[in-house]
Amino acid sequence: MLSARRLVAFAVLPAVLAVSSPAWSAQPHMEAALAHLEQALAELKQASADKGGNRADAIRATEKAIAEVRRGVEYDRTHRTPGEGLRR
Repeated sequence: MLSARRLVAFAVLPAVLAVSSPAWSAQPHMEAALAHLEQALAELKQASADKGGNRADAIRATEKAIAEVRRGVEYDRTHRTPGEGLRR
């Protein structure tokens, strides 16, 4: 069960970012992916540690994925792709 603090962090914060940041509002799929990855990371960290090292590997992989999504958003925010205005 999620605490009220975590609920705010995982439900409200992405919505605030989407409204307040042009980079996020233009990238709803990246925003959703990041929110899901952050939720997965929180769940992995709460799981018991007796997983033969696989839980720790999953935590590292999820942290790397979060970093990659953030880098992708930043890259897109600072680079213009030819024909970008035509996509919908």
